[in-house]
Amino acid sequence: MRPTGVRVRASAPPRAPRDPRPSSPAPRETVYRPRHPLDLARAVLAQRHGAHDPAMTTAGGVIWRASRTPEGIATLALREGPGGTVRGAAWGPGAEWALAQLPDLCGARDDPGDFDPSRHALIAEAHHRHPGLRIGRTDRVFDSLASAVMEQKVTALQAFSAWRRILTWCGERAPGPTPRPMFAPPDLDGWRRIPSWTWHRAGLEPPQSRTIVDAAARADSLERASIAAADAAAREAVLTSVRGVGVWTSAETRIRAFGDPDAVSVGDYHLAHHVGYALTGHRVDDDGMLELLAPWAGQRQRAIRLIYASGVIEPRRGPRVHPEDHRAR
Repeated sequence: MRPTGVRVRASAPPRAPRDPRPSSPAPRETVYRPRHPLDLARAVLAQRHGAHDPAMTTAGGVIWRASRTPEGIATLALREGPGGTVRGAAWGPGAEWALAQLPDLCGARDDPGDFDPSRHALIAEAHHRHPGLRIGRTDRVFDSLASAVMEQKVTALQAFSAWRRILTWCGERAPGPTPRPMFAPPDLDGWRRIPSWTWHRAGLEPPQSRTIVDAAARADSLERASIAAADAAAREAVLTSVRGVGVWTSAETRIRAFGDPDAVSVGDYHLAHHVGYALTGHRVDDDGMLELLAPWAGQRQRAIRLIYASGVIEPRRGPRVHPEDHRAR
């Protein structure tokens, strides 16, 4: 017998576990069939800014990339399929643009041309072992320039940390079922409105932040002019017209945005040492590096990629450069 005044409540059905990610509509999909051998990871992951890049990650054999396209934000997922194909899925308003650009990201427009690997035994061996090495391109000039400016005159650790903070704090959450929260870069207005204290907290010096903001103010004309430029020298003239952009930043931007097969990042802290050690067994300076790379004129970036792919790296002889943190000043 039930006691008087006591209500019996029906038991509630068990709740389904909540997925913290926003729901995602079905993606747009495509299949890219390259006409040449393709090392997908080497082509695409060359655009990644460190292992914790909020705009690019890998999970379960899938490469995930968040980007800002001319049509809006997009998330792209790439997986190698049978027969050397690449399966692509994309979410967001920029999905169609990202899928249309996928072949270029994978190096479809990269032409080895008359590249002659036989001029050095190490290059020849690396070329033989990595026939699928291709130089991809993003076709996004400003974002490539902004990331390169962040890497000016600092360690890779500092640059990657600044990129991660700026995108996480000021970028836009990537759509789709990403394996972890991912973020695309801000739009141009977002770059222009980042306050000075946010740049400072991210670890960037005022010259870097001023360069990015100045470039954002001219981004549309910079992109039009650099895309219309007749050759790499003309593109360099366009990019270095921005105050704070020198030959190193221009080369890095051309490699990332246009897949420039001949660009050499003169002034890099490590590059000349690596090239010299790999090709001669000892360090050289920038002039020595350019002399060593001269036999591959027109394809010098390809030779550099093959040197890194060879795994021959100068042994470390001292402690790592200690990053200097200016944020407490």
